[in-house]
Amino acid sequence: MQPFLLPTAYFPPVSWMAAAVQSGSIHIEIHETYPKQTLRNRCNIATSSGILSLTVPVKRINGSHTKTCDIQTDNSANWQQLHWRSIITAYSRTPYFIYYRDLFEPLFLKKKKLLVELNQEILSILIHALKIHNLVPAYTTVYETVPAFTDLRNSFHRWHHPYSGFNIEFPRYIQAFEEITGFLPDLSILDLIFNLGPDSLSYLETLRFSLWE
Repeated sequence: MQPFLLPTAYFPPVSWMAAAVQSGSIHIEIHETYPKQTLRNRCNIATSSGILSLTVPVKRINGSHTKTCDIQTDNSANWQQLHWRSIITAYSRTPYFIYYRDLFEPLFLKKKKLLVELNQEILSILIHALKIHNLVPAYTTVYETVPAFTDLRNSFHRWHHPYSGFNIEFPRYIQAFEEITGFLPDLSILDLIFNLGPDSLSYLETLRFSLWE
C-alpha cells in the first residue's frame, strides 16, 4: 500500500491507526493552518452514557493563522487529570486495562508545551504497545500543497473541506458498556487496546477499507 499523509492526532481513532498500520509508511502533517474541532486535539472514548469526547485545550499563538506545529497546550487547567480519571472510569473493568495502564498513565503526569510533541509521544507509546515494528512515522517540514502520497489529512471529519475519505467496515468486538450503548465503532485506539489487548494489531491489519474522493 502506498504511503499516507495523515493529520496529527490525540489518541487517534481506530481508522487512523488502521491506515497507519496497513500503509506501513506514514507522513504526518504539522505545517498546515490548524483546524479547530478535529482529532488533532480530541479523542472519543466509550462510557456508560455513550461517547465521551476528551479535548486537549490549546492556545493559538498566531490566532486563526497558527500552524499546527506551533499550537500550544493550555495547561492553566489540569485537563490531564480530568482525562485520566475519565479513562479510568471508562476502562478500569476492561480485560486489558491493568496490563497497559502503566504505559499510558505517565503521559497524564507531565505537561507538554506543544500539542505536536504530546501527540508524537502518544504515537510512540502506541507503536510500542501494539508492537508495530515496521512503522516509523515521518513529520512534514513544510506544508504539503501537492503531496506525493495519499492525502488523508481531511479524511476523519466530514464537515471539513475538501473532504477525502474512505469506506471502512468495523467488525464488532466486545466493549465494556455494549449492553447499554450498543457497539460503538471507530473510537480512540485506547478503546481497542483496553478491550482486545494483544489482538489489537491483528484487528487493525484485517480491517477492510477503500479510499474515495
